[in-house]
Amino acid sequence: MADSANKHLTPLSVGGVLVSLGIIYGDIGTSPLYVFKAIVGTQTINEDLILGGLSCVFWTLTLITTLKYVYLALNADNKGEGGIFALYALVRRYKAAWVIFPAVIGCCTLIADGFITPAISVSSAIEGLRILNPEIPTVSIVIAIMIALFVFQQFGTSVVGKTFGPIMTIWFLTIAIFGILQFYDHPQIFRALNPYYAYHLIAEYPKGFWLLGAVFLCTTGAEALYSDLGHCGKENIRVGWAYVKIALLCNYFGQGAWLLDHQGTTLGDKIPFYAIIPEGFLIFGIIIATMAAIIASQALISGTFTLVNEAMKLKLWPSTRVRYPSTVKGQIYIPAINWILLAGCIAVVLMFRESAAMEGAYGLAIMINMLMTTSLLVFYFMTAKKSKFRSSGLAILFFSLEGMFLVSNLDKFQHGGWFTFLIAVLFFVMMYVLLHARWLRERHTEFVDLKHYVGMIQDLQADTTVPKEASNLVYLAMADSKRYIDSNIIYSIFKKRPKRADVFWFVHVDTVDSPFTSKYVVDTIIPKRCFFVRIKLGFKTNHRVNLLFNKIIHEMADAGEIDLTSSYPSLHKYSMMADFKFIILHSWASSDSEISSFDRLIIQGYRLLKEYSLSTEELYGIEAANLEVEKVPIQVGPQARVKIKRERED
Repeated sequence: MADSANKHLTPLSVGGVLVSLGIIYGDIGTSPLYVFKAIVGTQTINEDLILGGLSCVFWTLTLITTLKYVYLALNADNKGEGGIFALYALVRRYKAAWVIFPAVIGCCTLIADGFITPAISVSSAIEGLRILNPEIPTVSIVIAIMIALFVFQQFGTSVVGKTFGPIMTIWFLTIAIFGILQFYDHPQIFRALNPYYAYHLIAEYPKGFWLLGAVFLCTTGAEALYSDLGHCGKENIRVGWAYVKIALLCNYFGQGAWLLDHQGTTLGDKIPFYAIIPEGFLIFGIIIATMAAIIASQALISGTFTLVNEAMKLKLWPSTRVRYPSTVKGQIYIPAINWILLAGCIAVVLMFRESAAMEGAYGLAIMINMLMTTSLLVFYFMTAKKSKFRSSGLAILFFSLEGMFLVSNLDKFQHGGWFTFLIAVLFFVMMYVLLHARWLRERHTEFVDLKHYVGMIQDLQADTTVPKEASNLVYLAMADSKRYIDSNIIYSIFKKRPKRADVFWFVHVDTVDSPFTSKYVVDTIIPKRCFFVRIKLGFKTNHRVNLLFNKIIHEMADAGEIDLTSSYPSLHKYSMMADFKFIILHSWASSDSEISSFDRLIIQGYRLLKEYSLSTEELYGIEAANLEVEKVPIQVGPQARVKIKRERED
């Protein structure tokens, strides 16, 4: 059992730390490009503002990034996997229905964040070129980089990905050195380590509380530390964070020291990050910053693909085509999401044009995501770890901190925050429609005792007056027990049009909480004539049911449980393989149902989403050569009452 539990854990290694630097720290690692620029804004530079802002940055990175994510969240892993859905899978076993909503909201806000992170990161880096030439068309350059980045996704990142770690290592070393060169002669800047200055800025500085919205930008990439746990491993992330945090703080304190030397002035067009770079190294600084921003964008895009793929397997996202562009484990490409993200990023660049304007839209969505993670973490420590003291302390500390950040970020709503909020709401509505429609179907799908139909199945198999549908007839079943079967399947076999077969198969596919589970159980209903197969797959496992079922039947044939040779005499003598036909049943709300206007709206929305979604057969990889899709009516409400009176003819 210990080996099984540790199978997917990534051990600590130099290579593992390098990978974590390339995959995880791009977003939070490029935050020095714009954080102090956002804090200062158009205000006159003074000591209270700089020391207070720097103190807030230090304690935000310490409490939220380090304590919450690097220590607490990484301990809430699901067999080595992290992220909002891995955490949801951990806590849903405690039968708390509400936990689905933080997971869904967290997913929506993370994806909404993906519309602005690449735009603000690349824009912030490219805007350094204006120092050399104020007339340079940065918007066009940013859009060109965005298009190249998203077009490249379909080819995979297996080769380029190997360079991400070393480039980010150089990036963090570079920003640390530039920072040290500034604060080396300004030891007074370290007064900002005193939390008093943070308190003074929030409580006493004019409109200081609202500056927390800008301060929060320093930790916007913290969620990636948890989401990419499975790719990098807990210890690699923690060791990598020690290096990253030191580099970030060196740069932030260096920017703070430079700002202290410019008290009484305003920033104007100056960017503190580029201002602390020696003039001879400016081109190098712009190039390495652009590369880091591209890597940050790449990591977020890949993370979005992974998130959507997990949501699909949990049936919380419309079925979408998934491709595997390289041999790298876990690397996927979702064309629809890729182009939607590209369109969104271009819209953000054209709408806001400047990274300073994008700061208004950045942070609100990810702040809501962090609150959702906190709510699930509190529930996890309270239930799974049975630690009421720790969970209470965690709730008080992080709901207070993140609550302040959320309130301060609300000021951004009218300055662009509405954009990411609107995107998140649209995705939430879509996911809620799928979720509610699934509840309706599960609530009104009837299951019947299979043993009552064993005799009928045997009689049907023996009745040669009924044309044979196929040698092997395979149904995808919702029922997950050999005792019961969907009434829809019984309707299809006996009532709609009798379907005779030599062997009936009922296959149930279940997505389980363990991320990499891949196993099956076969229950024999009638020896060699009827079987119930339960396939259990983790939410990170490839759900290629056609290939899995093919493997299962060959293993059963090797064990002598079935005969895969065709039953037709003309084919049997040549040892031809028996034919298989899949039947997929689509539940359709009966027009006879009396339902509420809200449920009717949900059903209409669900049908619209299904129309533009990948079909069940394509999702599960079922061969279309011998496949039939049937619509079966279900009552999703009480049967409508009708009145009619027979009139007698005179």
